[in-house]
Amino acid sequence: MYDVIVIGSGPGGYVAAIRCAQLGMKTAIVEKYSTLGGTCLNVGCIPSKALLDSSEHYHNAAHTFKTHGINLSNLSADITQMISRKDDVVKQNVDGIQFLMKKNKIDVHQGLGSFVNATTVKVTKEDGSSSEIQGKNIIIATGSKPSTLPFIKLDKDRVITSTEALNLKEIPKHLVVIGGGVIGLELGSVYARLGAKVSVVEFMDSLIPTMDRTMGKELQKSLKKIGFEFYLKHKVTSVENTGKEVTVKADNGKGETVEINGDYVLVSIGRRPYTEGLNAEAAGVKLTERGQIEVNDHLQTNVPNIYAIGDVVKGAMLAHKAEEEGVFVAETLVGQKPHINYNLIPGVVYTWPEVAAVGYTEEQLKEQGRKYKTGKFPFLASGRARASMDTDGLVKVLADVETDEILGVHMIGPRTADMIAEAVVAMEFRASAEDVSRMSHAHPTYTEAFKEACLAATDNRALHV
Repeated sequence: MYDVIVIGSGPGGYVAAIRCAQLGMKTAIVEKYSTLGGTCLNVGCIPSKALLDSSEHYHNAAHTFKTHGINLSNLSADITQMISRKDDVVKQNVDGIQFLMKKNKIDVHQGLGSFVNATTVKVTKEDGSSSEIQGKNIIIATGSKPSTLPFIKLDKDRVITSTEALNLKEIPKHLVVIGGGVIGLELGSVYARLGAKVSVVEFMDSLIPTMDRTMGKELQKSLKKIGFEFYLKHKVTSVENTGKEVTVKADNGKGETVEINGDYVLVSIGRRPYTEGLNAEAAGVKLTERGQIEVNDHLQTNVPNIYAIGDVVKGAMLAHKAEEEGVFVAETLVGQKPHINYNLIPGVVYTWPEVAAVGYTEEQLKEQGRKYKTGKFPFLASGRARASMDTDGLVKVLADVETDEILGVHMIGPRTADMIAEAVVAMEFRASAEDVSRMSHAHPTYTEAFKEACLAATDNRALHV
């Protein structure tokens, strides 16, 4: 009998298992695939960043090296080698998780985990054989899968998801991306930098529509420079694979049909909770109408000894959110009182420039009727950004009019994925814009832009604009 069984080995699952083991619980983890790490390590966060980095190096070699005084000839992109390097990065990370399981004495059960009852999990291997394990507590961490539209047939050849986009054998001539969110823009960036024409079809009137509107507008300007074209406020009505081409038809809102032809179509309209084969009903676990597992504030399902975390429950589908929840449940099980502030979980888009945000958007503050002030600082005015030729974007700080407490930070620019952590720390400690503006920031660095934006929010005191 295990103290804890974790079903799913993505960032939420494996972190939950490690923390449970650290706290002295006898722990098992069940994974249906042959490798640990879930979507994030195998076909998500890690491989996409590997390809983003490779394509960024190529793009800089083609477009900025000459300005830096570096001359090249016969430059070419070897997509096969890029994919191979990506696979190696994935393997290193996956092997690292396997090592951590051994180090923490966590039993790994390979196979599909499904409930027999509230304390028993059946593990079915690929060859059909099965065994049963028992646990006092069970954590569901089965993650998510790409969503699609009912009329779209994902043939995984020309009409693809993010999984297939990470393993293309050629650079597309024209990649059509359905969805202007994080995944579509990141993978679109990979191929745009390598020379593909990229067309984005988005139903909403802005890119990255869940983020602050300023970020979407700025990102659109930057991506246009590398050859993206955009069809905002367009509703896709059909996708047809005609052999070597795919035809996408969309309604432009004026009663007109727009036709876009490409050699690949990437469907990236979000992700859905994945519970297929879990047999949750056998344990009495309730699911919502959207297919999520219903949990309370302690991430506990309606069955007291069963918990759920990550993409399979409500909230942002982010690896680091799942990790926090994994730790939260482990510590709850031993009687500790952990805490997660969901408003302070940062979101990042790994395009270039990167987009990163934490806290409330300007639109949310307006909706709340909260009085706020805004401070902005453009990277065009940053000495460090000029030195690296990364002058697109800005930092935007939203602060309370009365207390000056920072309510939201929204960044688009170089290395903002790393810079946002400073904003998270400040907001966790309820810092004011003036608090940050009075902290010394090394010069020249990109992070000075955050200090300057805080100065701008504090009586418009920015020094370098």
